[in-house]
Amino acid sequence: MALKFKEKEALVRGLHEKFSRSMAVIMARFSGLDVADANELRKRLRECGAELKVSKNTFFRRAIQGTPAEVLSDYFLGPNAIVFAFEDPVAAAKVLVKFARENESIELRRGVLNGQPIDLAQIETLSELPSREVLIAQMLLVLVAVPTGLVRVLSAVPRKFLYALRAIEEQKG
Repeated sequence: MALKFKEKEALVRGLHEKFSRSMAVIMARFSGLDVADANELRKRLRECGAELKVSKNTFFRRAIQGTPAEVLSDYFLGPNAIVFAFEDPVAAAKVLVKFARENESIELRRGVLNGQPIDLAQIETLSELPSREVLIAQMLLVLVAVPTGLVRVLSAVPRKFLYALRAIEEQKG
């Protein structure tokens, strides 16, 4: 069943909105991906705040215009799926890379991360980063380490002075 002009227009507007608000956009070529696998991938992506869309390349090309992901417009050839990572690009990349390793029917191609184009190697590198929570915890440890060290150094001076006074007291006592 062919889409009517208004339906096509609404579809392109919806895709444009997704391209505009995504932190990362990853393009994948799929061939032979069955419905069960596609649904499983969609479920995994939804859990990490990402979304998989499959559409005609002409709709993707029109929707991508004027967005940070516009650099991908020349790569819409053959059957493509687009993953929009709205919350955590690292988590979405982890899911995609793992799924692509498990299923040969999907091939990761290119992407855009915060407006910068990325290739397959960079997508794989992104997937190897620690999760957002781990990165935040590591940053907090670094931020806490400096004041903690300063407090230890400053508290050592009176402590050593007290030890010296006790040693003098024991000598005279």
